[in-house]
Amino acid sequence: MSKELGIRILQILKNSNITQKDLAERIGVTEAVISRYISGDREPKPDVLANIATALKTTSDYLLGIEKDDFNYSRIKRILARNAQEMTDEDKRGLINALFGEE
Repeated sequence: MSKELGIRILQILKNSNITQKDLAERIGVTEAVISRYISGDREPKPDVLANIATALKTTSDYLLGIEKDDFNYSRIKRILARNAQEMTDEDKRGLINALFGEE
């Protein structure tokens, strides 16, 4: 099994200050399952992978290594659409300011 998924999950967890336990609770699995995904001992089913991507505010393609680090408009658009309901008004204002250079 590929270690790419685990490496990317760990990287996002670290950058986002999220624990494996937090991620497990968000997607409805045990912490042990998340640990197995990270170690490469187990691969998530497509629906679980999608839930992980949503919880980490990224895409399944990125987690699998299909999509590289370079951000493009369509990827950013998908991520924003997926997470729009969770954004606070402050998040939305910050995004608008960043987009239109008002920061």
